[in-house]
Amino acid sequence: MELVFFYGTLMTPFNRTGRLRIDQHLAFQGRGFIEAALFDLGIYPAAVPAVDSRVRGEVYELTEPMMALRSLDELEGYRPGEPESSLYTRRRTQVTMDDGTLVEAWAYFYNAPLGRAERIESGDYLEHLRVR
Repeated sequence: MELVFFYGTLMTPFNRTGRLRIDQHLAFQGRGFIEAALFDLGIYPAAVPAVDSRVRGEVYELTEPMMALRSLDELEGYRPGEPESSLYTRRRTQVTMDDGTLVEAWAYFYNAPLGRAERIESGDYLEHLRVR
């Protein structure tokens, strides 16, 4: 079973057109968190791996993994053949689900300079947008 972890504008409340293209290939599994730090880039957030903080998000099963990951890679600016020059990189990461179970899922990590991006201390993009 292939899983993917969304922590930003691909989460359900945003209704992004790019997400709608693959919606039929996603099966919601629940919410959880990954070990990462979250930053606000203005129009979307960026997560970078970190052991001292958590980023909350949604976990989905990919029912058509190859097709769905290809679409997601395109959306996230990830080129598998050129990871160092990609905007985001996709890698497997451990997700702690809300019920405590551990799963492995694909996640997209930001791969460009953060500049003066504001750190989202809560690690929860939805909560951050309500407060902002």
